Amino acid sequence: MKKIAAAFLTALFLAGPAAALTLTGLDVLERDGFKQLAGLRVGLITNHTSVDQNGVNAVDAFHKAGNFTLAAIFSPEHGFRGTEEGGVYIASSTDPATGVPVHSLYGKGRQRPTPEMLKGLDVLVFDIQDIGARFYTYLTTMGYAMEEAAKAGLPFMVLDRPNPIGGLVEGPVLEPGISAFTAYFPVPARHGFTPGELALFHKDKQGLVLDLRVIKLEGWTRDLFFDATGVVWTNPSPNIRSVDAELLYPGVGCFEASNLSVGRGTEQPFLWFGAPWLKARKIAKKLNKAGLAGLKFSAKKLTPAKDVYEGKPCEGIAIEVTDRAAVRALDVLAHASYWLRKYNRKEFVLNPAEIRKMTGSGDLLNLLEAGASPAAIIAAFEKSNAPFKAEAAKYLLYK
Repeated sequence: MKKIAAAFLTALFLAGPAAALTLTGLDVLERDGFKQLAGLRVGLITNHTSVDQNGVNAVDAFHKAGNFTLAAIFSPEHGFRGTEEGGVYIASSTDPATGVPVHSLYGKGRQRPTPEMLKGLDVLVFDIQDIGARFYTYLTTMGYAMEEAAKAGLPFMVLDRPNPIGGLVEGPVLEPGISAFTAYFPVPARHGFTPGELALFHKDKQGLVLDLRVIKLEGWTRDLFFDATGVVWTNPSPNIRSVDAELLYPGVGCFEASNLSVGRGTEQPFLWFGAPWLKARKIAKKLNKAGLAGLKFSAKKLTPAKDVYEGKPCEGIAIEVTDRAAVRALDVLAHASYWLRKYNRKEFVLNPAEIRKMTGSGDLLNLLEAGASPAAIIAAFEKSNAPFKAEAAKYLLYK
């Protein structure tokens, strides 16, 4: 019994500090009594991921604060409640709990706040949890909103949140000439920034005349993954359901520019990829021999209930994360693409324009076409992001 009691107390000791380790910008704002917003009419860009340390959504916390007015809510892709699939049209509405208008920034032909939406506001506040990949759209919404706030002479505040996969950088920097909602910032595919850091970077790069303020995190360091922060987890979108999925997304997510399923409509989105024709056992064996640190690969058959190959049994590769700090998702992309070309050359198709947007450059497709090795592809990625790593240091708010 003594051993059991000792083990229990040790577990409490270890778990206790982690549960309250990191305060988000929202937590800091609440702790300070929202004095930074006192007397202002506030527009809040947010969704279901914006919760405080007690799990209370920012909209409810703002509405109850009492010393300022929540005048407008702006919602991104996946909607205010985060329940819609990617790419689905989101209509504007009214929040039934507060009566505050909700302006969709993912409506038909509308991804930026209009002057009419911003009229009467004193400040625009951004608070959404990102996942650390350039082609995930929440921070593009932030960038667009910053630009419109600058045009309107409206101050902009970012309530910072952790980069859930830490501060490492992977993949090519977005090449000049590529610009889309999923390819907006000139950063690597895995950028390593928090939202606040990327806001500082974007303001500088765009030369925005903008009163920008970042309410910094407290207790976060760049080596922390999300579940070590104590911040309340919510699925940032319907198919991102774990830190491991977030970690693999910058690489595996790029297969959405191909004719592979990435597990949408299964219980393992972004932790599996497959197709009816994929030679899974051979490819899994090659990936396990490739020295991809922190990962194990196995052949697994799944039948997606939606999206690519809906209702069709697919041979696929399941990915198990064994050491998060060692994982390099873009290395997985390089090796898997190489072996897919070797074993399924006739079936495996990459969309040239889309893979260029997803990865940020033409390196992957060009080198695959040239028969280059995975090591050569990874070396090209590293060459692309080396100048960014040096430049990014001046925007970092955390060690």
